[in-house]
Amino acid sequence: MLSEKHDLVHELPEHRDTIHKLKTTNNHFARLFDEYHQVDHEVRRIETGIENTSDEYLEERKKIRLSLKDELYRMIQQA
Repeated sequence: MLSEKHDLVHELPEHRDTIHKLKTTNNHFARLFDEYHQVDHEVRRIETGIENTSDEYLEERKKIRLSLKDELYRMIQQA
């Protein structure tokens, strides 16, 4: 199964410059950005069959990814 890319710049290409600025000037944003990408990478590995886990675990990781994305997007909009 091929999974979609959910990296933040791919998801929000119109905010590429703002994302870069926040990553370099806002420690909280940078930490959340890194956490988002770690969770996204884990989800992609599970979805592609590289890692095996329960459906419940996968769904929980997807919820965490979405929550992080929502928080990052709010920060981008406020910048």
